[in-house]
Amino acid sequence: MLICMQSTSVRIDTATHDDLKRLAAEFDTTVGNAVALAVRALRQDHIGRQLHAPLVSDENAWLDAELG
Repeated sequence: MLICMQSTSVRIDTATHDDLKRLAAEFDTTVGNAVALAVRALRQDHIGRQLHAPLVSDENAWLDAELG
């Protein structure tokens, strides 16, 4: 049974495509999976930056609220 993933095309410059091919080879994976890994890493970096940001006043007030 053949299972095909849906796909789409994304236009990137030649240098970026070459970088993706090198990364895919380095990680012993496909170019598509290298892109998926890069997107995941970018998302994780963004979440990390959000968690590192100082709390705003509403967040501090909520954390300091009494439970009773």
